Amino acid sequence: MLDTIQRFFQQTLAEPERSDDPAPTLERATAALLCEVMRADYHTDETQLAALRELLISHFQLPGAAVEELMEMARDEVENSVDHYQFVSLIKQHYDYAQRRELVRMMWVLANADANHNALEEHRIRRLAELLHVSHSDFIRTKLQVQGKAQ
Repeated sequence: MLDTIQRFFQQTLAEPERSDDPAPTLERATAALLCEVMRADYHTDETQLAALRELLISHFQLPGAAVEELMEMARDEVENSVDHYQFVSLIKQHYDYAQRRELVRMMWVLANADANHNALEEHRIRRLAELLHVSHSDFIRTKLQVQGKAQ
């Protein structure tokens, strides 16, 4: 009995798109965190939307229509969520450290897409990196890499 319950929860977490639970998938959780960065400065422009689209296409190898749907779902989830816990916990559970660091790098790419450095975006990335348990040195390293100041 306990094994059956445990398998159910493992399957639900590993394959949330097959469950009836509205829990986010890894793709939606990743896109939602990226949307959080994009909206941190209360201004979303077309260059950031284009950057988000390109990041999702390259990261998940999804066709354009699927990415548009993913972006829309992620924006809706961010608007309706109370906090980042559901997204962060899913990512921490399924992404290893290198994947979480890559997500922080993607956040920097998105924040720098509009060529307008904003302290609110940096603060949001810093907070999300902490929640994802990405070290401060990797937070800084990815920032510098994206800005072209380090290798």
